[in-house]
Amino acid sequence: MRTLTRLTLIALAVGLAPAARAETKIGIVDYQRAGMECDEGKAITAALKKEMEEKQKQLDAKQTEFQTLRADFDKQQALLNDQAKQAKVAELDKRAGELQQMYVQLQQELAAREQEASRGMSDRLNATVKEIADSEGIQVVVNKAAVVYSPPSLDITNEVIRKYNVKYPKKADADQAKPASAATPASAAPKPQAK
Repeated sequence: MRTLTRLTLIALAVGLAPAARAETKIGIVDYQRAGMECDEGKAITAALKKEMEEKQKQLDAKQTEFQTLRADFDKQQALLNDQAKQAKVAELDKRAGELQQMYVQLQQELAAREQEASRGMSDRLNATVKEIADSEGIQVVVNKAAVVYSPPSLDITNEVIRKYNVKYPKKADADQAKPASAATPASAAPKPQAK
């Protein structure tokens, strides 16, 4: 009986020791919000928005030109012979293809600009998160996008934003604002209107 008691106590001691050491401090970061709300992210988003609006104007001008040509064709269609109709339809098809190609190209350009600008910011955000984790004894930091539930007390996003703004102040020159942030979704790219 004594041996059994001793073995039970040893098993409990051995079992509890790792449990005591295994307490892991966890932090949660909303990387998307941090990227959008830090000063650099706001500047990048604003620059991307401005660039997107300029590209949208170009696309709108081409769209208007196409719609005018189509309306003219619709009005003249009854008066045109078959050969002229075919030529106009071919011209409209060509213009529609150019419009679609322009849309795709603008989307790709904006996505590339976004990726280019967010690359450096992402590395700096990770460095800021690591610095906070090291100073607060956090062993694991998880992106909020991968978390189903966590208490708000684990969220360090506000501290990441504050520390990022202090450590990496927004530059006043236009080069800093040159686009592309993860904050601007690809779905915000200009879209051609329905024909």
